[in-house]
Formats: sequence, C-alpha cells, structure tokens
Amino acid sequence: MTEITDTTEVPEPGGSSDRPRRGGKRGKKGPLARLALFYRQIVAELRKVVWPTRHQLTTYTSVVIVFVVIIIGFVTVIDYGFTEVVKYVFG
Repeated sequence: MTEITDTTEVPEPGGSSDRPRRGGKRGKKGPLARLALFYRQIVAELRKVVWPTRHQLTTYTSVVIVFVVIIIGFVTVIDYGFTEVVKYVFG
C-alpha cells in the first residue's frame, strides 16, 4: 500500500531506494547510439500519423487561402482607414 502524506514529493517508481537512479540502458549508450534511437523513434511516430487524403488536403488548403485573403482585405481596409484619419488629424 502507498502511504498518504501531506508532502508534494512523488515517490520513485519501483519502490524506495536511497541510491541515486542511473539512466539504465539508454544512459550508458554513446551519442551515436542515442541519435540512432532518436531517429528510429521518429520513424515509428511518423508511421502512426494518419495522413490526409488528396481531397482533404485540397479542401483544407482552399479554406486557409480564402481565410488569409479575407484577413488581408480586412487589414488593408483598417490600414487605409487609419491612414486617412492620421492625414485628417495631422494635416
């Protein structure tokens, strides 16, 4: 059973021991081995990705382009309005 205390310490997994934890197998590998492990993990994660279909990709791209064009128009109108106000105020 785990003892309930008022402290914010989190107990170490695997029981309580007084010796400091080591890195395990991963900590003992050299930099090239760790880099290779990192690369293998990247490839494994990329295999899990659900890639969009061509139809979804074109739909999402169209939505983004239309949204950007609308925002560009909005910012242009606001900028023109501020320009006219500054010209009117400062002559």
